[in-house]
Amino acid sequence: MRAIVLSGFGGLESLVIKELPDPEPKAGHILIAVKAFGVNHAETHMRKGEWAEAAEVSGIECVGEVVAAPGGEFQAGDKVAAFMGGMGRTINGSYAELTLVPATNVLRIATDLLWEEFAVIPESYATAWTCLYGNLRIKKGQTLLLRGATSALGQAALNIAANAGLNAIATTRNKARFEKLLELGAQRVEIEGSGLSRRLPEAKKVDVVLDLVGNSTLLDSIAIPHRHGRICLAGWLGGLEPVKDFNPLLQMASGIHFSLFGSFVFGTPEFPVSEVPLQEIVDRVAKGVYKAKPAAVFSFDQIREAQGLMESNKVNGKIIVKL
Repeated sequence: MRAIVLSGFGGLESLVIKELPDPEPKAGHILIAVKAFGVNHAETHMRKGEWAEAAEVSGIECVGEVVAAPGGEFQAGDKVAAFMGGMGRTINGSYAELTLVPATNVLRIATDLLWEEFAVIPESYATAWTCLYGNLRIKKGQTLLLRGATSALGQAALNIAANAGLNAIATTRNKARFEKLLELGAQRVEIEGSGLSRRLPEAKKVDVVLDLVGNSTLLDSIAIPHRHGRICLAGWLGGLEPVKDFNPLLQMASGIHFSLFGSFVFGTPEFPVSEVPLQEIVDRVAKGVYKAKPAAVFSFDQIREAQGLMESNKVNGKIIVKL
């Protein structure tokens, strides 16, 4: 099979297309013919050696067709979505024509969406759904502050939150993206940046905060919700530098519920992918309830261009590679 491998840690030149042996089917795993996959910030961190783990073949998600399922969990030809479960981290991932994924991280999906449209959904929407309904426990009528809303994960979260009846305030660093966020359901858009807690009229009145910018904005984010509000940190668009001098006793109001969600836990007993209503999400995308379209589509041979666009921060949504 053809695969995109990491020849070492570094720049885009580290991504090299090679022939690798086809993965051997084994019990508890599903062999998938990859039809399309999303490009994620996690994979750029893996390429640079900034992530804790990185397999030879990157890629934390894909959509495709089942080739073999020795345990009988699926039938050959089933259309599936697969995400996380070590993909691209501890086992070879989706940057290949074939990938072998733990059965616990694969979902059968019935859809007529084009492969590149289907591929927009798995990682971003599963993560957004879990953050909103799991960590933040959203309810209709609440006010949500969504930091980093123009990312693929941010747009998924905005789609879900708006459809759930939340009053969403979205942030972006680029005024040119205001209109896009309003179309996705934001009630208002604010410029992302330091000191947002001092500029936001709803400070101390916000019910829930989903912070996708990361450690660089965390201390500001925890000053925004009311005393029984919730915060979920689930993205690191601002980089992976740790929070300096974080002292919750002095910097976080009593009563605030703070949580973290890292999608690498999908497929573990505590976070089974079966808890994510992915079929329902895909159906809503197909009906246009969720506005999810690829921002850019590349061929397999264009992986360097795809990751380069991801790092440029000029894309407005999900980048897809179609095989």
